[in-house]
This record gives sequence, C-alpha cells and structure tokens, in this order.
Amino acid sequence: MDDLLEQLRTGLSADALITDPDVTATYAHDMASFCEAGAPAVVVLPRTVEEVQHVMRTATALRVPVVPQGARTGLSGAANASDGCIVLSLVRMNRILEISPVDRVAVVEPGVINAVLSRAVNEHGLYYPPDPSSWETCTIGGNIGTASGGLCCVKYGVTAEYVLGLEVVLADGRLLNTGRRTAKGVAGYDLTRLFVGSEGSLGIVVKAVLALRPQPPQQLVLAAEFPSAAAACDAVCRIMERGHTPSLLELMDRTTVRAVNAMSSMGLPESTEALLLCAFDTPDPAADLTAVGELCTGAGATEVVPAEDAAESELLLQARRLSLPAMETVKSATMIDDVCVPRSRLGAMIEGTAAIADKFGLTIGVVAHAGDGNTHPVVCFDHTDADESRRARESFDEIMALGLELGGTITGEHGVGVLKKEWLARELGEVGVELQRGIKAAFDPLGLLNPGKLF
Repeated sequence: MDDLLEQLRTGLSADALITDPDVTATYAHDMASFCEAGAPAVVVLPRTVEEVQHVMRTATALRVPVVPQGARTGLSGAANASDGCIVLSLVRMNRILEISPVDRVAVVEPGVINAVLSRAVNEHGLYYPPDPSSWETCTIGGNIGTASGGLCCVKYGVTAEYVLGLEVVLADGRLLNTGRRTAKGVAGYDLTRLFVGSEGSLGIVVKAVLALRPQPPQQLVLAAEFPSAAAACDAVCRIMERGHTPSLLELMDRTTVRAVNAMSSMGLPESTEALLLCAFDTPDPAADLTAVGELCTGAGATEVVPAEDAAESELLLQARRLSLPAMETVKSATMIDDVCVPRSRLGAMIEGTAAIADKFGLTIGVVAHAGDGNTHPVVCFDHTDADESRRARESFDEIMALGLELGGTITGEHGVGVLKKEWLARELGEVGVELQRGIKAAFDPLGLLNPGKLF
C-alpha cells in the first residue's frame, strides 16, 4: 500500500489522491442492488491525460486493479470497486474542448455532464440527442462506458451512434486514438465502437469526439390512457407500422403512474392501466399527434390528450423522468431491470412481468421506452426482509429469462456489470463468450481493468 501511494504521488497533483477510508468507501459502488463491492485502496481524481497515463503505468508495474468511474449513476454494478483497487474517478476531467457547428461535432472530456453538454450545444443551434433519465448528473464517459440510451432513442438512436472517435489510455499507459472527426470513415476495424459499452474493461476513455445534429423544432407531447397494457402496446405497434417517427414513445404502467403521483402530486390519471406518451419534433407536430391520437383510439385508448404547448409537454416529460425515482419510494430498495424485446413482443413482455409480480407477491412497476421495446421493470422490496429480498432477486432473473424467451436481450442500455454476468453468458453462448474474452485479453493481458465485470 505504501509503495502504491508513493509511486502514485510522483505523477499526480496533491489533491488528486484520496486515502481516508471513510471517504474512499463512498466510491465503492454505483446505484445497483445485489452487487458486491470491495474496499478500494485509494481513489484518484485526475485532471489530465498524463495523470491517467501515470496511474495506469503504476498499476501495471505493481499489478494493481483499476476501476474507472464517472458519476456512479449506473444500475448494473459496473463501477463497483474491488478489494485493494485504484478507483479512477474521471469527474474532474470535465471540459468541453470544442463545439464545431460546421463539422457538427463536440470534443469533450469524460467527466462532462450530459445535460451540460446538451445545453452548451443548444446555444450553437445544435443537438446532442442521447438523454438518459439521469442526464442532469451522469457523465459522457459513463454514457460511453455503458452505451446508454434515453427517452429520444426511438428516433435518434443511442450513445454508440454519436461516438465518432476516442482517445483512450490503455492498461499499460499507452495512448490510443480511434475513429475520426469526419462525417465518413472506414479505415480499419471499428475500435471506437468496441470501446462503447465495454464498461471500462478495455481502456480509459479520456476524450471523445461526438456527432451533433441540428437542433430540431420544439416537440409536442400527447398522453393516451389505456384500459390495459396490452392495448397500449397494440397502439405502439400501430404507430410504428404506419411509418410514424416520433421523437419519443414512452409507456408507464398503473403502478408507476400511482408512484409518480404519490411523490410529486402530478395529477396523472390513476384510473389508467397504462399511460402512453408520444412526442413529435417535426415542423407540424400537432398534425402528427392528431394522426397518432386516432391510432391510439383505434387501439382502445379511453382518453387522448395532446399538449397545447411546450410547457404542457415538458410537464408530461417531467412525469416520465420521475418514474424511477418515484418507484424507489415504494419500498426501501429496488432492482431496475433493463430487458429489450422486439416491439412486436412488448405486450407479452409487460403481461409476463405482471404475472411474475403476482407469482412472487411483489410490487413490480414497468416503465418502458416503448418505441424501442426497451422495458424497465422495477422490482420493489424491503431489503431488511431476507425472504422478500430473495423473491426480488428470483423475480429479476425470471424477467430476464422471459426477455430472452421473447427474442430479446438482457440489457438495452444499462450494461452488464456485476448484476448480469451470468446472463450475458447465456445470451452470447459459449463461442461468443470465448471471443469476447479474447478481445479483453488483447487489450488488457494482465486483467487489471475493471476486473470481475462482464465475464
């Protein structure tokens, strides 16, 4: 330990090291339940690429594992510390280095907050679409590490589609540049895409070139109430089948709606079994909402209410963003699943989740990026009740099994981390796991980067 600290200090500023165990313990884990976390030996908060390189060279020389972290808003344990590791927190590397309206790119450090970047590019008439629910606190580096999504993915896609190039510090301290800042480029293997979603297991992202879009018109939102989740999912299928391209298509079940009302007094309709939110940012969003409203009515909606202006739209979106925080108030703990299925199987996924909730005697609310088929079943339980905690974990596993059975994936945007390691192997198969472990070994032969995650 003394040797580690002595060598780290030679290349770091005085305030970059945290050794107080009471403080380092606060960096031990992210927001996931049921994920083991160890005690870090030290927390390092670098400000420069050179400091990150120094940390990795020291770690390699002394064979000390390194766990990279952002804001720790993740939900899979991907940022959890291991015993005796160096926690490498990148939150102080938070500069927006460039915004280019001509090239339509932003160059940023990993600690930049998603919402800060979004507002900065808006000032240039530009738009950075990926917007996780935690966008006010999560970092771009964390978004890249977990390949995060957000509310607008149905039209604009996920983080991976906006990462053009990266600067990465490898396990041995070498600096690797991947990708490009041009609109097109196909030189060599796509290493950039390989790092996106790798959860810090292949290298430390220290700079990113991100694609931007022109800022779209202000979106308008429609809210539709349904007598069943199946009817709401039928409406989703009709909307997509008719070729509509909403900027947002979100679903909240009855449990979620009631939790949001209880926490915020939003006044959402508690009589509904499912609330569907649909938005358009087209030149004439009102016309698009009218067309979608008719499809919702045809699918059995009992009430269809289009927002009249941006303020009403924002209120509805705020209700959706409060879904997960509201569900956290139902019981003392939650497990937030992240199963994505084909849109055509969305109804079966939600109905199957309700049956699992009944089977285990638990409250499980579902909020979904319905346009993507990406569901977030939220299992609520009392963490002090051993039997209820067991049932919560078992229900979580059954939900993932259901997703795979329906042709889906165990994670659409939250990543694998510690929580879903066993399930990743089931989804990839023996050959897939073997090849992915080979990739890991090529980049990190000593296994120092974020050990125990993914595989």
